[in-house]
Amino acid sequence: MTDTTVPPAGPPAARPSVGRNAWVALGVLWFIYVLNFLDRQLLSILAKPIQDALNITDGQLGLLGGLYFAFFYCFIAIPVGWLADRTNRVWVVSVACGVWSAATIAFGLSKNFGQLAASRMSVAFGEAGGVPPSYAIITDYFPPGRRGMALGIYNLGPPVGAALGIAFGASIAAAFSWRDAFIAIGAIGVAVALLTPFIVKEPRRGGLDQSAIAPTDAPLAPAPALPAKAPFWGTARSFFSNPVLVLAALGSGVTQIVTYGLGNFAVLFLMREKGMQLGDVAVWYALVVAVGMGGGIFASGYLIDRYTKRTRKAYALLPAISLSLALPLYIAFVWAPSWPLALVLMLGPNFLNYFYLSSSVALVQEEVRPNQRVMSGALLLLVMNFIGMGVGPTYVGAASDFFRATHPENSLQIALYTLIPVYLVAISLFLWLSGVIGRRIKSEIAR
Repeated sequence: MTDTTVPPAGPPAARPSVGRNAWVALGVLWFIYVLNFLDRQLLSILAKPIQDALNITDGQLGLLGGLYFAFFYCFIAIPVGWLADRTNRVWVVSVACGVWSAATIAFGLSKNFGQLAASRMSVAFGEAGGVPPSYAIITDYFPPGRRGMALGIYNLGPPVGAALGIAFGASIAAAFSWRDAFIAIGAIGVAVALLTPFIVKEPRRGGLDQSAIAPTDAPLAPAPALPAKAPFWGTARSFFSNPVLVLAALGSGVTQIVTYGLGNFAVLFLMREKGMQLGDVAVWYALVVAVGMGGGIFASGYLIDRYTKRTRKAYALLPAISLSLALPLYIAFVWAPSWPLALVLMLGPNFLNYFYLSSSVALVQEEVRPNQRVMSGALLLLVMNFIGMGVGPTYVGAASDFFRATHPENSLQIALYTLIPVYLVAISLFLWLSGVIGRRIKSEIAR
């Protein structure tokens, strides 16, 4: 017996409705996520002028965008997730937005590497305090059957933020200076943080869960009624003792070694080793990121909602398939002899590399109880960012410095080639996750 059995024909189930307030909340939270990612991506977009002004190496750039950010995130993510599960999540998101925006302004005012590192670690508060509560708020505004698409729309924040950062950040830097780009965008974030609590209202936790339409296979984990406040260590133990959640986090984290490793150095690679200019970056690279990454994340949300109704294994199979298709295109991008050809080839990996994100987020939010969603989302991001953000940029920067001694003209190209085995590990982890979900489904059916 398989988990794709079609139930007997009957009256068609009504599509769960979504109110205006839900879309307003999603729009505001999405815009905050755009600012979040825009603030963080400015470093990679303006890497070359920052290097030229402050004489920092590829390895130091990797530390700023990788280990230092991820290290601070690890200290703040769990307490913030625990606090948000027990307090007003909208206020947590608002405060987080204000803090990371102020830190972005401080980055633009920095005069040396130490000041850059301090302000960069403060920006990490944004990822810790903004994204996990937003996942839970959206889940409580949208009923089951609509969450994959809603979270897919929300997760369009990174590509839109990156594209806007490239377009406006590069344009401001070209017209004025890289410092002005950080200061201007940080100021916008502070204003948005002040307005958010007046626009978005806190939804009732788990209020829409009982309206779920039963899937064609058994749910991965029943969600009985629990006290309103979940225990801190109990939630952590529940997360790390669940092989589905652990494998989803590991697979996503390993995938992020590629996405963050490439993302933090793509512009520098194209400018320094492919001959691209800052004006070209502001137009053409911005389009590639917006169309490629944005299209991939949107498509993944749609496909998750469609195929998880047939089998929950789709949460794992979609990322495994997309990464398998992305690998040869990634190799071709790194190899390309010119920046126009490289950009065309980069569309493929940008589209396919991010299917894991909406899939893993939706899986975790569906798997845990309503009063554990923020904390569980924070744990997912903790593992993902510690592995992906902590290792990816740090490793690529260090590898580039290592290869520069013998290959000064293409050290970044060689460093990016060494990410190929990482793809294979990520694909293997998602296939493993598919097997675990499949065995659990069979066990549920057997009962």
